Amino acid sequence: MARSRSTPASFLGSMAVPSNPMMIDVTDATFETDVLQRSMDTPVVVDLWAPWCGPCKTLGPIIEKVVDETEGRVVLAKINVDENPGASQAFRVQSIPAVYAIDKGQVVDGFMGAQGEDAIREFVATLLPSPDDLAIAELMAAGDEASLLQALEASPGNVDVITMLAALYVETSRFDEALAMLEKIPETELTRPLAAQARLGIEAAASEHAETEARLDALLPLVKADDEARQEFVDLLEVLGSDHPNTGLWRRKLSTQLY
Repeated sequence: MARSRSTPASFLGSMAVPSNPMMIDVTDATFETDVLQRSMDTPVVVDLWAPWCGPCKTLGPIIEKVVDETEGRVVLAKINVDENPGASQAFRVQSIPAVYAIDKGQVVDGFMGAQGEDAIREFVATLLPSPDDLAIAELMAAGDEASLLQALEASPGNVDVITMLAALYVETSRFDEALAMLEKIPETELTRPLAAQARLGIEAAASEHAETEARLDALLPLVKADDEARQEFVDLLEVLGSDHPNTGLWRRKLSTQLY
């Protein structure tokens, strides 16, 4: 099938940044977004405190100062436990101040009680990216093939780098190279459509959905007995995309035909 070109979506997602990205007041209602989701991109230090807690008043300004010095590479989330009991229960807090480090949605460190500035600096420093991490991030930001290959050499198993390279290869019709790159990592929601496009040898455009559905209709009677037809059908569903109103219908038709 002849296909026109379209620019692939970026695989480096971004999150909305608050007016003060280094310190936020978090509630039980915003905990999922402001702590867990945010920690997928930026490590979060959670400071559980209360207005009546004397040590909290001593510790709070120290943590704020140290996190502020990271210039956004670490975020401070302050939670008033009196007003947000759900957070205390989530962390099973027995006394305050209690401080936890969250990275990629997981607690990676923590302590209870007041600490001096040196101890806080050591605690926060463990969350900061290494010089190697920063160098890789800079190469990924450049986004060209030479930079990405250099980043991959420095971090051979880096899923984000591999995915970006595969997307670049699909965009430039180097489909075999894209598939070879994707074989290095487990399949994810981001890599499935890339692999599908590479196997089909296309870069699908939204205006071509009618053509894609016509091909799905032609393949449907063949999918049960023909492995190649079945793989092409599944790949075309990935190209069609989960947002297309007919994708669910085609998936049901496939299941009916197979079973």
